[in-house]
Amino acid sequence: MKRVCCALVSGLLLLTALSTAGCNTVRGFGRDVQTGGQAIERMGTD
Repeated sequence: MKRVCCALVSGLLLLTALSTAGCNTVRGFGRDVQTGGQAIERMGTD
C-alpha cells in the first residue's frame, strides 16, 4: 500500500510539473488536469 501511495504522489508531482510547463492557457491546463484524473481512474480500476 505504501508503494502505491508513493507512486501516486510521485505521478501527481510529475503531472503538475509537466502541465505547468506544457500548457500555455487555462484551457490547456484544464485538459491536462482532466487527463491526469482519467489516468488515476484507470489506475483505480486495475
